[in-house]
Amino acid sequence: MPVTRREMCLLLPAFVPAAVGLEALAAEDNSLPSAAYAFAQMPMHIQDNAQLRPILKGKLATGEALEAHETTLPPGGAPHPPHHHVHSEMFLMREGSIELTVNGKSFLLQPGALGFVHSNDEHGVKNVSSIAATYFVVAFGPGADTQPPVVTPSP
Repeated sequence: MPVTRREMCLLLPAFVPAAVGLEALAAEDNSLPSAAYAFAQMPMHIQDNAQLRPILKGKLATGEALEAHETTLPPGGAPHPPHHHVHSEMFLMREGSIELTVNGKSFLLQPGALGFVHSNDEHGVKNVSSIAATYFVVAFGPGADTQPPVVTPSP
């Protein structure tokens, strides 16, 4: 069934708001830009005997929140008591060993290992090695970019 010129003219006003919305969306891209983060330029904070280096925080171009930081724990140290939150997290081990406990089940993470914590799963971390344990945390999902990585004393 062919569309007449008159019918086409009646449809045009419906397309204008959609086109303007797409143009505005492209103009307001507040997502994280492509970048490299030099380790020497990451500020280090010491909190409760742990070293914390924030790396990046923001939104991806597709809308998901993202935050990354590095934590170094002394032997026997834990950054905080077990907890849960809406965003998911990945733990990438650099040095030492940590015990990652998720919903009561413990996993040993050594250099090169990766641990994953699903949204809302209760989890905790503890350095179980005789040397400092250093790992990266990559948090993604709702709220990952609104909470600063905070190191608090273990109970």
